[in-house]
Amino acid sequence: MQEICSLTLESLQAWMERNGEKAFRAGQVYDWIYTHGAQSFEQMTNLAKSLREKLAGAFLFPALKLVRTLESEDGETIKFLWELADGKRVESVLIMSASRRTVCVSCQVGCPARCAFCASGKEGLLRNLSTGEIVEQVLHIDRYLKTKGERVCHIVFMGMGEPMENYNSVVEAISIFNHPKAFLISQRRITVSTVGVVEGIDKLAKEDLSVNLVLSLHAPNQHLRKKIIPYARKYPLEEILMAMERYAKETKRDITYEYTLLADLNDGREEAEELASLLRGKQCTVNLIPYNPVDGLRLRRPAKEAIEEFREILVDAGINTTWRYTKGKDIAAACGQLALQNG
Repeated sequence: MQEICSLTLESLQAWMERNGEKAFRAGQVYDWIYTHGAQSFEQMTNLAKSLREKLAGAFLFPALKLVRTLESEDGETIKFLWELADGKRVESVLIMSASRRTVCVSCQVGCPARCAFCASGKEGLLRNLSTGEIVEQVLHIDRYLKTKGERVCHIVFMGMGEPMENYNSVVEAISIFNHPKAFLISQRRITVSTVGVVEGIDKLAKEDLSVNLVLSLHAPNQHLRKKIIPYARKYPLEEILMAMERYAKETKRDITYEYTLLADLNDGREEAEELASLLRGKQCTVNLIPYNPVDGLRLRRPAKEAIEEFREILVDAGINTTWRYTKGKDIAAACGQLALQNG
């Protein structure tokens, strides 16, 4: 059964007409879901009972069941564990910083990239999430925030999964996040992260979207990158970087390269200098992410001095560089820590 939150307003209008209903009823359903926070079709009381029954027979709502939440000690990060209709589970994270409320969403159950430092891909890819399963992660968290007089204002596709390998659902979810009858979140406040699926990057550049694009780089050369990201064997680094530059040119959006620092693997002066040479003169930002511990992985976070030296080399080369402050590490909600959960 399809999730109601998989439908754009236009698709729902078409469904209404095919099923003998007025098209404007779709707007009423959207209003109930995205404005009034209805949690079932039965609560949509200005719809005829017959229509509510039609909807309940045709669509799944809600598609996600909240299993549990974990809140960080500083109260700035909350991790949500969701159970899907088939019993599989995914996680998403609410990150609160000043007035910004960002949701880190998952797009797959598991992940095909199998990055060496990341928990999400330890068991590989189980399946893609539907558009509705992606949208509902934000919907339920937005409903939670509205009880506090707040709302979701930024979305990052940086949870479980590789967005470019679930391309259609991700793009459809973005259209709903951006829709004025749904969340009305600016595309410039939506970020898609990829390990470098070249055809997906090029396709996204042609979508007439203005979302931010982030490449999970993690190494300054193809040889080392293949060790850290097995998926990198599919695409030469040079081709990926060219695709990223095409995206920047097509969309007029600056791009970001994320670089997870792993002690004694990719954090040395030699790697920093090679990275500086690779990116010198490009309109981009490098976001340095010190490794966050994952159970069962024998990797280490570099010392603060090593991180500072790495950053200094990039800055001296004229490369805009940030150092991500880790949020949610105490509840395994930080970068690389989201994992499949069985209970």
